[in-house]
Amino acid sequence: MFRATLKSLLARKVRLVLSGLAVVLGVMFVSGAFVLTDTLGRSFDALFADGFSDIDVNVAGKPRVALSESEGEQVVTPVPASLVDRVKAVPGAADVKGVVNADGTRLIGSNGKAMTSFGPPQLGENWLGESDLVRLREGRAPQSDTEIVVNAALAEAAKVKVGDTVGVLTPMSSKRQDFTLVGVFGYSGDRDSLGGVNEVAFTTPAAQQQILGKPDLFTNVTVRAADGSTPAALRDAVAAAIGPDYEVKTGEQLAADTSAGLKDGLSFINKILLGFAAVALLVGTFLILNTFSIIVAQRTRELALLRAVGASGRQVIGSVVLEALAVGLIASVLGLGAGIGVGALLAWVFGQQGGLAVAGIGVPAAAVIAAFTVGMVITVLAALLPALRASRIPPIAAMQDVATPDRPLTRVTVGGAVVTGIGAVLLFLGLTERAGGHTLWAVLGGVLFALIGVALLTPLISRPVVALLGSIFAWSVPGKLGRLNSGRNPRRTAITAAALMVGIALVTGVTVILDSAKGSITALAEDTIKAELVIAGDQSGPRPPSFDPAVLDEIAALPGVRLADGEYGDMALVGGKRTWVAAGSDPAALQGVFGAKATAGDISRIGPDQMLINSDVAENRNLSVGSTVTVQLSRGEARTYTVSGIYQSSQLTNPVMLPAQATRDFAIPQPIQGYVQLAPGTRIEEVQPQVERLLADSPEVSVADRGAFIKQQTGQLDTPLKMIQILLALAIVIAVLGIVNTLALSVLERTRELGLLRAIGLNRAQTMRMITVEAVVISIFGALLGVVVGTGLGTAVIRALKDEGFTHLVLPWGQMVTFLILAAIIGVVAAALPAIRAARINVLGAIAHD
Repeated sequence: MFRATLKSLLARKVRLVLSGLAVVLGVMFVSGAFVLTDTLGRSFDALFADGFSDIDVNVAGKPRVALSESEGEQVVTPVPASLVDRVKAVPGAADVKGVVNADGTRLIGSNGKAMTSFGPPQLGENWLGESDLVRLREGRAPQSDTEIVVNAALAEAAKVKVGDTVGVLTPMSSKRQDFTLVGVFGYSGDRDSLGGVNEVAFTTPAAQQQILGKPDLFTNVTVRAADGSTPAALRDAVAAAIGPDYEVKTGEQLAADTSAGLKDGLSFINKILLGFAAVALLVGTFLILNTFSIIVAQRTRELALLRAVGASGRQVIGSVVLEALAVGLIASVLGLGAGIGVGALLAWVFGQQGGLAVAGIGVPAAAVIAAFTVGMVITVLAALLPALRASRIPPIAAMQDVATPDRPLTRVTVGGAVVTGIGAVLLFLGLTERAGGHTLWAVLGGVLFALIGVALLTPLISRPVVALLGSIFAWSVPGKLGRLNSGRNPRRTAITAAALMVGIALVTGVTVILDSAKGSITALAEDTIKAELVIAGDQSGPRPPSFDPAVLDEIAALPGVRLADGEYGDMALVGGKRTWVAAGSDPAALQGVFGAKATAGDISRIGPDQMLINSDVAENRNLSVGSTVTVQLSRGEARTYTVSGIYQSSQLTNPVMLPAQATRDFAIPQPIQGYVQLAPGTRIEEVQPQVERLLADSPEVSVADRGAFIKQQTGQLDTPLKMIQILLALAIVIAVLGIVNTLALSVLERTRELGLLRAIGLNRAQTMRMITVEAVVISIFGALLGVVVGTGLGTAVIRALKDEGFTHLVLPWGQMVTFLILAAIIGVVAAALPAIRAARINVLGAIAHD
C-alpha cells in the first residue's frame, strides 16, 4: 500500500505543486514573522548593550506618569544637580556625570523644514566629551551656549556642515532658535547613528535650559565603577545612599529594559503578520481541500480496485493522508526557507529605514515549530474529508465507468447555516462589548466562522448564480459549454470561488469600515469645528508637531480675526487613572469652536484651580460640579482641581480640560493644534498668508482651511488601508492558484469529453474560449460573493459602532466594480495554461482515454 501511495504521489506531483504552493505562502508569513521579530529583537539588544556600554550604574527620577511604548512617549523626571555630588560620595563610584538627554529636539535642514523621524527619537543632550563610543569626526566640541554638535547621520540628512548657522526646535520651544554648528560626531564601528537616532548636543547649561527648561537639572546621572567594585554592588550602594525616590539600575538592566520596551512594539507587528498568515492559510485550506477532492474523484476506479484486491478503508484513508503529509512536509520546508528569506529582507529594510545595525539572521525555534506544525496540520486537515470519502468507495465502483455522483447538499447547507449562525453570535457579542473582556477574539472568531459558514452555504447558491452569470457569455457555443461546465459541480465551483471570496470579502469589509470612518469624521468635523483656519502638522513620530504659543496673540491681533485658540494635550493621571487631558489658550473655544454644550456648571471659563470634564467622565467616575480631583501631569507635582463645569461628550471634544496655566507641566508645553475664527465677511484668502508668515519660525506646522485640514486628517487612514490591501493580495494570489488548479484538474478529468467535443467540430480556439468562460464565471462568482459578504461584515461593524461616532455608512462602489472587473481578468489569466493544455489534447488519444 505504501508503494502504491508513493507511485500515486509521483504520478500527480504537478497537480499537487499548486496546492503545496498555497501552504508555502502561508508558512512563509508565519515563519517570516518570527524570524523578523527575533532578528530585530537581537538587534535592539546589541544596540542598547553598545549604547550603554560605558555606564555601570544609572540614576534617574521616577516618571510622574508611567507609559508603555504603545501608550505614548515617556517623559523623564529631572533630578537635581546636587545629586551628582551625593553619588560621587558613594564608595566605589569613580566617574560620575550629570546627563541631559531627552526626545524632542529637531534640527531644521537646509531646505527650511524640520527633520522628522519615523520611530527613532530625536535626542537633545549635553556634550560630555569623546569616549570609546563617541568620537568627533569634524570640528570641535561646543564651548558657548550658542554652539551645537550633531551626529553624522543627522548632518547628512539635513545637508548641513560645520560652520553653518542652523535652526533648532527644542522640547521647551517650538520657535526656531539659531545655533552655530561647530562639530560632527560618529560612533565606534564607523557608524553615523545608533539605531537611526538623531542627536543634537549643546553645552550643559544650554541643554538644561533648552531641554528641561531650568538650570541645575539633569535627566539622569551615570556612574562608572571604581576598580574592585562591581556594577551590582555599586548599584546597591548608590540606592542605599540616595533613598527610594530614584530608579537605580546597572547598565545591563537599563539596556535590557529599554530593549524590552521596543520589543513590545515589535510584538504588535508580529501579530499583524500572523493574522495575514492565518488568512493565507484559510484560503490555502480551500485550495488543498478542492485539490484532494478532485484527485479522489478522479481516482475512484483506482481506489475501488485497491479495495477489491484487499485494501481496507483505513488503508485508503492512510494513503490519502500520507499524500497530504508528504505535500505538507515539503511545503513546510520550502515555506520555512522562504520565511527566513522574507524575514531577513524585512529586517534589512527596517534597518535601512531606521538606521539600525541588523544583527545576524537567526532562526528561532518558534519559527521552525510553527512552520511544520501549521504547514502539516493544515494540509492533513484539509485532506481528511476527501480521505474519509475515499474510504467509503465500494469495490463495485471499479466496474463502473463513472465517478461517484455528486451528493445532496442538505448536510453541508445545514452545517453552513449553523456555522454562520455561530459567527453572527460571536460578532454580536464582540461588537456590543458583551464578550466578557474578550472583544477582539470574539470579533475575529465571528469573522472566521462567518467566512467559513458562507463558504459552506456557497454550493446551495452556486448553480443558479453561476447560471445567471454564465448567461452573459451564452451567445456562442463555447460560452454555453463554459457556463454548463462551471455549474455542473456546485461543490467544486463553490470551494474554488470561496477561496477568492475570503480575500475580497476582507478587503471590502476593511474598506467599508475605513471609508465609513472617514465619512463620519468628515461629517462630524464639518458640523462641529467652527473655525475657518486650522494650524496643524503631520505627525511622523511619537511627538506631534507643535508651534510657538506667542504666535497666537499675534494672530488674534490680525484684522478680521475674531478668535485664535491653541490646543494642548497630554497623558496624565486623573484620579489615579491614565487619561488624556487637554487645555486651550482661549476657554471660549470649547463652545465657540467645538460647539460644546454645558450639562452642568459653567464651561465658558476655567479658573487656575478648576477643570472641566465631559459627561462620560462624570458618569463613569461619579463626579459632579464641585468634586475635587487630583491630577498628575508629565511634569511637576500633583495638583488638585475642582470640577467647575460638565459638557456633553462628543468625538471631537477632550474628556478633561485643564486651565492654560497647567500646560507648563505638559509633556509638550506648546500647542499641537490651533484654530482661527474669522469675523463675518472676512475672506480666508486675506488672512491665511498673514498667519503663515507669523508661523515661519515654526516649520513643523502649516495653515489650512477647514476642508483641507479635515481631508489631511482623514487621509491618514489611507496608509493602513493600502497596507492591508497589499498584504491581503497574497490571499487573492492563492485564490488564483486555486482556480488554475481546479481548471487543470478538471481538464484532466474531462480528457475523453474534450476529445469527443474536438471530434465533432470544436476547434482549438473554441476549446480555449470554453475553458476561459468557465474560469471567468467562477472568478466573478467568487468576487461577487466576496463583495456582498465584505459589505455585510463592514456594515455590521459600522452599525454596531454607531454610538462610537460611526454615523455614516460609506460603500466603496467604485472599488466593488473594480473587484468584479479584476475578477474577470483574473479568470482569463488563470485559464491560460489549462486552456492551452485542453486545446493541445490529442483527439484520438483523448477519445480512447480511460
